[in-house]
Amino acid sequence: MKNYTKSIIVFVFVLMNAFLNAQDFQGVATYKTNMKMDLKIDSLGQKQGIDKEMQEKLNEMLQKQFQKEYKLTFNTTESVYKEEEKLAAPSPQAAGMQVMVMGGSESAILYKNTKDKRFANAQEILGKKFLVKDKLEKQEWNLEKETKFIGQYQCYKATRTIEVERITSSSVNEATTEETKKETTTITAWYTPEIPVNAGPDMYWGLPGLILEVNDGRQTIVCSKIVLNPKDKIAIEEPTKGKEVTQAKFEEIMRKKSEEMMERYRGNGRGDGNHIEIRIGG
Repeated sequence: MKNYTKSIIVFVFVLMNAFLNAQDFQGVATYKTNMKMDLKIDSLGQKQGIDKEMQEKLNEMLQKQFQKEYKLTFNTTESVYKEEEKLAAPSPQAAGMQVMVMGGSESAILYKNTKDKRFANAQEILGKKFLVKDKLEKQEWNLEKETKFIGQYQCYKATRTIEVERITSSSVNEATTEETKKETTTITAWYTPEIPVNAGPDMYWGLPGLILEVNDGRQTIVCSKIVLNPKDKIAIEEPTKGKEVTQAKFEEIMRKKSEEMMERYRGNGRGDGNHIEIRIGG
């Protein structure tokens, strides 16, 4: 039954995709993100006065920091994913504790070309622009028979299991600890064959229909609005500015920059017995 359902979905996707390819098909999807935060303070942090109430407050502040809105503009083979511009939120901090988040910025532009199996990601780290260009990795999805509606669109469930590396660093006065561990996580996506493009938010793609929701166990990305074939033609442009690097090289740069930030904060005369820094990501 599962294989039969999969065959029907793929067949419908092929038919509709062939129809849409004969037309100038475009769309704009709006996504909202939400991050599940469960920041733990070890015994050393507790000795510095970080109690349960403060820990809960910081988790709440961090969660708001990761509530963002993005727009995905797409056609049958290309897409651009970009955060909506808004007033920058202040860095989360409470009672002498400051959180540094390494990663994407509001200026980041992610271009994906599923026909050529490649992407270009314009990023900025500490004022320096990079252009990450590499191949799109094939994503092996398991198509499930479970369905649900997201807005007016009937969506089908798909899952894939991956191994991810989690890095968490913390600095209390002059003492720094960094924990790196690998975790196996299941990614759950919901896609709709009613919009037969193999695009999706962030780096997600490869399903027989637009991905409207993704959950990786920590972050949830949900589509809140879709406009198909808008009156004004959409320009899907690949970013070109920035120092060109591969994905592996960019990740190496991220690690080095985050280490430099930690060193700089420690060298700013903040060892007053109350200052605590926590880095997430990178």
